[in-house]
Amino acid sequence: MIRDGSGSGPKIRGIRKIAVCTGDALQRGLLNRSDVIRAWGKILSGRYPNLSIEITRECPLRCPGCYAYEPEHLNGAGQLRELSDYKGDALVEKVLALVDQHKPLHLSIVGGEPLVRFRELNVLLPKLSERGIVVQIVTSAVREIPAEWKDIPGLYIVVSIDGLQPEHDERRKPATYERILRHIEGHSIIVHCTATSQTAESPGYFEEFMEFWSARKEVRQIWMSIFTPQLGATDVEILSPEVREKFINSMTELRERFPKLLFPDRVANGYREPPRSPEECIFSRTTLNYTADLKSKVTPCQFGGTPDCSQCGCMASSGLAAVGNYKLLNIVPVRSIFNISDRIGKAVGSG
Repeated sequence: MIRDGSGSGPKIRGIRKIAVCTGDALQRGLLNRSDVIRAWGKILSGRYPNLSIEITRECPLRCPGCYAYEPEHLNGAGQLRELSDYKGDALVEKVLALVDQHKPLHLSIVGGEPLVRFRELNVLLPKLSERGIVVQIVTSAVREIPAEWKDIPGLYIVVSIDGLQPEHDERRKPATYERILRHIEGHSIIVHCTATSQTAESPGYFEEFMEFWSARKEVRQIWMSIFTPQLGATDVEILSPEVREKFINSMTELRERFPKLLFPDRVANGYREPPRSPEECIFSRTTLNYTADLKSKVTPCQFGGTPDCSQCGCMASSGLAAVGNYKLLNIVPVRSIFNISDRIGKAVGSG
């Protein structure tokens, strides 16, 4: 029995991403035949290989630019903080029911702040691992990450960090550098940072960022995304085309010096030529997103609303966009095979 409680608390070397998370596929750089077959089996049967769940509406942070709390995120279904959500055994049972219904190969647990529900996750995560599901938890590390999580097979802990300490602490307090460094101790984590115009335009900024986090023994890898706006938005975080290209080029240079930085050419090229719409985005079409009431879906992708795909900065979307353009035997684009498989699967699923 779980007691309710609150805590304090964002290739193939590629095609394998359809079976598991992009980062896992990219970091291994391996083609696993069984994973590809399982993923294609899901698509052909009309199922989604990837599932994403906003496990709670609660978050002690008020981060500028957080897409989850934007008014348009849920496309008219209200705002995330206004939804009903679940705690205790009810949350565990309902999440497992969704997992058993959709049978994903990969599950992303986001929020809100997932560590607000750490008691429930202590029960859920081992059960998901037993089902053979790769799980990615995206957290601010605003509270201590349970020590027992480091022994759960197939679990990836992704900590969102918004740049160097002055900028990060201002944007993400109370999830400050001091707390993060204390709370990740003893774990193996992935650092995820989203570049904004403020950080990308600052000379040497990400070199200093890489130097700091690459030196941490707890950090196994560093992922870099780019701020993705909604259509028509004028957020100060938006990168101009010139700054975006300069940022991409700088990452391809920094990866040579910092091996923990995961920024292969296919991701870089995906950022340069992102999908033009959700209908062209393989990641969007292979991922089912649920919000905190565990019945409403976030569409057309994890950002919700009407994302500006021409400025997409999602690492998963970019990685798969590049994979889709890859030509098997230098003849047939992977995207063509995916489109045929997806149409078959949708027809089967609606039959």
